[in-house]
Amino acid sequence: MKAVIIAGGKGTRLRPLTNDLPKSIVPVINRPFIIHQIELLATHGIDEIIINLHYLSQEIKKVLGDGRKWGVKIDYSIESSPLGTAGAVKNAEEFFDSGPLIIFNGDVLTDLNISKLLNFHQQKQAAVTLTLTEVDDPTPFGLVLVDEQQKVKSFVEKPGWNLVTARTINAGTYVVDPKIFDLVPKGVPFSFERELFPRLLKEAWPIFGFASSAYWLDIGNPQKYKEAHQAILRGEVAVNIHGTRTDGKFWFGRQLELDTGVKFLGPSVIGDKVKIGKETEIKDFVVIGDQVTIGSRCSLDRAIIWQGTKIGNRVSLVDCVVGAHCVIEDDVIIEHGAVLASHSVVSKEQGLLHK
Repeated sequence: MKAVIIAGGKGTRLRPLTNDLPKSIVPVINRPFIIHQIELLATHGIDEIIINLHYLSQEIKKVLGDGRKWGVKIDYSIESSPLGTAGAVKNAEEFFDSGPLIIFNGDVLTDLNISKLLNFHQQKQAAVTLTLTEVDDPTPFGLVLVDEQQKVKSFVEKPGWNLVTARTINAGTYVVDPKIFDLVPKGVPFSFERELFPRLLKEAWPIFGFASSAYWLDIGNPQKYKEAHQAILRGEVAVNIHGTRTDGKFWFGRQLELDTGVKFLGPSVIGDKVKIGKETEIKDFVVIGDQVTIGSRCSLDRAIIWQGTKIGNRVSLVDCVVGAHCVIEDDVIIEHGAVLASHSVVSKEQGLLHK
């Protein structure tokens, strides 16, 4: 069984975190995000994964290699210019066989039961099965309306509230018959949502919706990125967290150096070779990457710190993301949704940092 992960985007909404890093390998719980997707696919018997790449493609290849580490075979399909969602998958056509394809959007965090999705697709003899999820506010998304047999009746793209008759949206995971790509022109931008799926529906191809209550989140902006970490630490979505679990809510990496009086108060993940100074408090939903150094009498709350960052004494970090290899000097306060690009240097003289 084969899958395609669409991972060619520039991650514009996640900047500055993606200034020099593709969105698909931005760390989530200290691991490149796409690895969580690969592990989910492998758990359900997917043994070959085709990854569509464009932006900083070599960085992703360096992380993933041939996929052997995760028990899968990885092939790469490179876009020379952006081709849209369907165009990107069409670009990988040389790797297809006659069997159904699973298609993943590269920015969706989920623990979807892919085996059940595949069984549904086969039972319905579908050409396309869309995974559907229910949201409180569907207006930023595309509504998918189905009949009693879960067959798709219509698509409503980004509806106003006057057009909202359901709250089921396209969750960005599909099972498709590769024959549908005969309708996709090669080498030009083409969209699943706006072009291919509406055309298939108009031509009476069998399209079905698989309703799922599995966790689903597009991590494509800093707020959603932070939400993803909190959901994982609350146990709302199942992913592998590296480290030794303690007291049910703390994960500690290897070779930690903790000074006297360090307190861990809420759910947190601490990477390998982390040093934390005396009387520092690690409060709720804190994720600290590998080889981070934190001084004494600091306070971290709802903070995500990427690898290699050095934090001085008496620093307060609240509701923020700090990129890799940053330097935060003594007595700095960073809060209110601030996001620091990797390699940033922040001194007390720069004052309070916030979004």
